[in-house]
Amino acid sequence: MKKCIEDTIVYYNKNADIFVEGTINIDFTQKQTHFLSKLISGSHILDFGCGSGRDTKYFLEQGYRVTAADGSIELCKAAGKYTGIPIRHMLFQELNETEIYDGIWACSSILHLPLPELNDVFHRMAAALKERGVIYTSFKYGTYEGERNGRYFTDMTEEKLSCFLQNIKELELEEQWVTSDVRPGRGDEKWLNIILRKK
Repeated sequence: MKKCIEDTIVYYNKNADIFVEGTINIDFTQKQTHFLSKLISGSHILDFGCGSGRDTKYFLEQGYRVTAADGSIELCKAAGKYTGIPIRHMLFQELNETEIYDGIWACSSILHLPLPELNDVFHRMAAALKERGVIYTSFKYGTYEGERNGRYFTDMTEEKLSCFLQNIKELELEEQWVTSDVRPGRGDEKWLNIILRKK
């Protein structure tokens, strides 16, 4: 399990420029604004797996306080340049804070964890949230778990998510919806979008 996580980080370090180029200008406003509608203006957001820094920059521009983190040192450098704020270089499993954040934005990021690691990280995210805090996350739609083009993926369906969340007592499912990939030429790929709230 450790190797598949390490391989994914190596992939992003090697392909950081290509990844940033392919994601930084994608219009994600609909999901971003929906997430922000769950928060009070000026709330503290953790962009958990911030990638290019696209979403961090948007949240900052809307007047929110943002802490951004990524496991890839090369993406941290790119996101730091783009957003103008320091990016925390850390693995998801290293999140170790208590009641700090009003919201956690984990867009297309924690899907790279195997299920046992994902279980641990969900508990860590719940602990890091303030009471009634909100998580947005997204997974490729399906039941596949394993390597795909150099990266590890855990896919999700509504049924798989329901079973998984039975072990995460601190969080409740508030919303879930399926969308098409917004990247050009990839509209046939489906994503499960999830809003969770801390009980």
